[in-house]
Amino acid sequence: MNLVEGLVTQIQGLSSTASDVLLLQNLLKQADESLHAESTRLLPFLDQLDPSKHSLGYLFFLEACTAGPVTNEQASSFVSIIARFISSCVSEQIRLAPDKFTSVCKRFKDQVLLLEEPLRGVAPLLTAIKKLQSSTEHLTTLHPEFLLLCLLAKCYKTGLSVLEEDIFEVDQLRDLFLYCYYGGMICIGQKRFRKALELLHNVVTAPMSTVNAIAVEAYKKYILVSLIYNGQFSTSLPKYASSVAQRNLKNLCLPYIELANSYSNEKIADLETYVQANKEKFECDNNLGLVKQVVSSMYKQNIQRLTQTYLTLSLQDIANIVQLNSPKEAEMHVLQMIQDGEIYAMINQKDGMVRFLEDHEQYKTCEMIEHIDSSIQRLMTLSKKLTVMDELMSCDPLYLSKPGRERQRFDFDDFDTVPQRFNI
Repeated sequence: MNLVEGLVTQIQGLSSTASDVLLLQNLLKQADESLHAESTRLLPFLDQLDPSKHSLGYLFFLEACTAGPVTNEQASSFVSIIARFISSCVSEQIRLAPDKFTSVCKRFKDQVLLLEEPLRGVAPLLTAIKKLQSSTEHLTTLHPEFLLLCLLAKCYKTGLSVLEEDIFEVDQLRDLFLYCYYGGMICIGQKRFRKALELLHNVVTAPMSTVNAIAVEAYKKYILVSLIYNGQFSTSLPKYASSVAQRNLKNLCLPYIELANSYSNEKIADLETYVQANKEKFECDNNLGLVKQVVSSMYKQNIQRLTQTYLTLSLQDIANIVQLNSPKEAEMHVLQMIQDGEIYAMINQKDGMVRFLEDHEQYKTCEMIEHIDSSIQRLMTLSKKLTVMDELMSCDPLYLSKPGRERQRFDFDDFDTVPQRFNI
């Protein structure tokens, strides 16, 4: 215990300047094993430290305290302590021990789940991400943990605030898989299917040496969201997708591929029959709700096709063509699609006629000009970022040496063919 008391004194004395904190970091690393050996006795010493001044030392003590098994009673106490620490700690100090900080935050997540109170962890983990990030472009190990809590607590809008940031730096590939998968689910919950499709696409096409469960589950949802948003699905993945994904994902998701094939036939009765026959499978995957949205989207797709053929149509005719039960049901679908901006139409309540209109957007309002300008600026920034990344990669010795090891010293394509007129 004398060692621990001595460490507390050193932490209190070496937390004021940057040079002192670096010296303290070395002392704490040397004492780390001793702290873990005394883990059950460290909790009272936290009261002698101020997390806003002694962040690095407090972090080492807190990580050691939470290293062992935690009961429900202890979890409630630790959740409060860790939340207070995350709120008041100094970014510059905790970034000197990112692994320790990440470990504490993950245990914090586990403890709020143990208490079945995921909402308690949402705000602290968002704060932790901002303090750990070197920039908003950096994907930390805490991003997936935060998004998982947002999903469980149904705080979808809070999760969206993180998903709107462009990511260019990734520490571990698994974090990217989980970030995009959980992010896709949050966007589905908010009916932002375009963004969901983008995130799930990133999972499916990310580099992988073997098929993983995250990619398989993402591919299932990717198929369903494609049908809902685009009204179609292509089984061929882009060329930049890994060969492992191209060979295996379709075979591991056959019920979903067959659902997409049934959808493409445009027969609602056949689609509903297939869904009913495979209901248990979809329910087991926790995708039944999304599958039901796929069925509902077929009605919308069929109504959208009518706008390409007819200028005016009665609600009764729409119900007959789209295979709805009544004109009233057809009216509800048309009204919802008008409200969502999916079609442009007017309904005459007197005679039950629907008149389909052209897109009224003239692309000359101030709001639209600002939107277009913002998109152009974002693309220009992205282009510059890609140019810098390309230049850095082209000078990276590891990258340059790898292609040389993976192919023969000289390829036939390395030599230009001699033009016919120069043949001797």
